[in-house]
Amino acid sequence: MSIKNSRMTATELIIARHANRDRVTPGEIVNVSVDLCMSNDATTLLTEKIMKERMKTNMVWDPSRVVIIVDHQVPADSIDTSIVQQGMGRFVDEQGIEKYHTSDGVCHQVMLEKYVTPGSLIMGADSHTCSYGSIGAVSSGVGSTDLAAIWASGETWLKVPETVRFILDGHLKPFVSAKDIALHLISLVRANGLTYKTMELSGPGLTPLTVPERFTICNMAVEAGAKSTMIIPDNAVIEFFKQLGRPFDNQALMAELKETENAPCSAEINVDLGALEPLIACPHYVDNVRPLSEIEGLKIDQAFLGSCTNGRIEDLREGAQLLKGKTVAPHMRFLVTPASVNVYKQALEENLISIFMDAGAVVNHPGCSTCWGAHQGILAPGQRMVTSGNRNFKGRAGSPESEIYLASPSVVVASAIKGALTHPKEVI
Repeated sequence: MSIKNSRMTATELIIARHANRDRVTPGEIVNVSVDLCMSNDATTLLTEKIMKERMKTNMVWDPSRVVIIVDHQVPADSIDTSIVQQGMGRFVDEQGIEKYHTSDGVCHQVMLEKYVTPGSLIMGADSHTCSYGSIGAVSSGVGSTDLAAIWASGETWLKVPETVRFILDGHLKPFVSAKDIALHLISLVRANGLTYKTMELSGPGLTPLTVPERFTICNMAVEAGAKSTMIIPDNAVIEFFKQLGRPFDNQALMAELKETENAPCSAEINVDLGALEPLIACPHYVDNVRPLSEIEGLKIDQAFLGSCTNGRIEDLREGAQLLKGKTVAPHMRFLVTPASVNVYKQALEENLISIFMDAGAVVNHPGCSTCWGAHQGILAPGQRMVTSGNRNFKGRAGSPESEIYLASPSVVVASAIKGALTHPKEVI
């Protein structure tokens, strides 16, 4: 359906398309059709139970539009976990679902590599589903009850979100990354500053950022309460899809979304990237952001490089470049988890895995791993971890008496080398 923009934002335009409407306005509640929906091992069986008991149907509306991914505890770490994954296998067989991934990596990385396209509308039973705005899709996390209704009907309701536009300008300094941009934006608006709003990124400072870097920022938006994210797709997105081997060249859609870049929005916030420095989110809240310089030298027991936020090949390259020829501090446990099997294979081809292992790191199978905190690197009381993941809530990675610090990949690796929170320039 072709929709005349009439000064809608990109998010509003895509929602209007899926609501079969000429236009929508913020605050309006609309019914929309869903292109794809996703669940993982933390949500699938509960969603199945709700669909069958409350939606009064035993079959999903369209198996080709349902994606099921095992990623949170891979491989199974207990009998109970194995029973859950066994039940997922039974469900996909019963439903005829072919988009089923048992060991391919973190759900959002797998979705990005294999399924998401600009202009689509995607719902997932995982809060970081908002990541897909990095390539111009409208995507949002939903609860299991909402997903069960989508499984039954292929539709859901949305309150059209207001758009808050962050206009990026300037250039990042050395060792300042997309993770630092994300933490800075969260510190500006706080944990609830974007509740049921869309975070849209634009401006000249956005252009040099790759899709993986944009993905990192969009992934973290939910930590400020965002319902969804949006970056209007450009040549970087086209190039990204070429590298994936599934070219995207819908020029009509690209032009239509491009027309929305200056559409009215609820607020605009200017961000000078050149003023940023390496940042740390300190316990126990993601918006508790401080400059690394204020807490540098704090002793750390564990470092983690991975997650849907920062487990891509670019992050592993960055980490390996710093770590090559060095070793992990004696008391440290350094865990590395590629975000997907594709990332793992590429890291093997580039000899990155050997660099990590030679330095004393433990390389895990692709998945949520330590970020999820249910296996692979559980913290004891009093221990501290620096991680490239996305959450530092109390008890997120083990004992509620442990501490989690969020940082960029380069800070994580530098800290693993020194055994304390460290600026990357100190290990060059």
